[in-house]
Amino acid sequence: MPLTRREAIFGVGGGLAVLAGFSANAQAPYPNRTIKMIVPYPAGGTTDLLGRMVADRLQTGLGATVVVENKPGAATSTGAEQVARAEPDGYTLLIATSTTLAINKSLYKKLPYDPVKDFTPIALVAAVPFALIVNPQLPARTLSEFIAYAKSKPGLAYGSAGNGSPQHLGAEMLKTAAGLDIRHVPYRGSVPAMLDVIAGHIPFMVVDLQPALPQIKEGKVRVLGVTTSKRVAAAPEIPTLAESGLAGFELVAWQGVVAPAGVPRAIVDRLAAQIGKLVADPATRDKLTTIALEPLPGSTPDGFAAYVKSEVDRWAVIVKNSGAELE
Repeated sequence: MPLTRREAIFGVGGGLAVLAGFSANAQAPYPNRTIKMIVPYPAGGTTDLLGRMVADRLQTGLGATVVVENKPGAATSTGAEQVARAEPDGYTLLIATSTTLAINKSLYKKLPYDPVKDFTPIALVAAVPFALIVNPQLPARTLSEFIAYAKSKPGLAYGSAGNGSPQHLGAEMLKTAAGLDIRHVPYRGSVPAMLDVIAGHIPFMVVDLQPALPQIKEGKVRVLGVTTSKRVAAAPEIPTLAESGLAGFELVAWQGVVAPAGVPRAIVDRLAAQIGKLVADPATRDKLTTIALEPLPGSTPDGFAAYVKSEVDRWAVIVKNSGAELE
């Protein structure tokens, strides 16, 4: 039965209203719903603390609700894969580390995401310094004394946070730089390994500075140097390994924010601007220093993207030299 003119007019009008509704929804200003910040580590750690700082800044700066979800597992791959598969609409973000975006590419035979192709880099936030620590009973108070001691004890054991972790790779870099014969003992995290250094079950390790600082200050472990190119603001009294005799030695992990590939540039720029304000804020810088992180101001989406590519290549050499490999 043909439509009357009135039915046709109102039918078309209704259709236009529906289309207008779709159009309005498609062009709704960002953000207009909850943003998820995925942290691929357990709650309470350094990366989690950083993720919550970023989430608070985005919530204030964007006027949106930002919730943090901890998705640990598989050396950050569990959380990273979730974000890589999410809609590229700016409502799912990831606190990504050098493990996520650089090390895993060479460490895993099969990785469920591509660190370059599957993410939109937004901004770097902070660098993670490491330190060489030894049991206080070890007869080595300086880096040169430690190297001499290690050379006199072929096969000297060291602990790490796990196979392929920055702590493991850092010790392997030390092995190459100093010409040592040392043996890797992997643990499930930095803290269990450090507890065994304190107890004397293993003599030394390369550890992230944040959990080690209290133990250093209490004399439970002896620190021989930090792995950064310059001294760390959180502990300026600790010399670098480079200035202590290993010229050019540098091990720094980093943390930043990424989104799924394909997020519109306008959204990326808004997010990057807020993170930039966070890192530039003196109060935030003080908070980062308190948890032994080094702020990385001035990051841009394009600069971060280029940095990720260069870091994939740099860590590939380190992983290959270490012999580390995971399924």
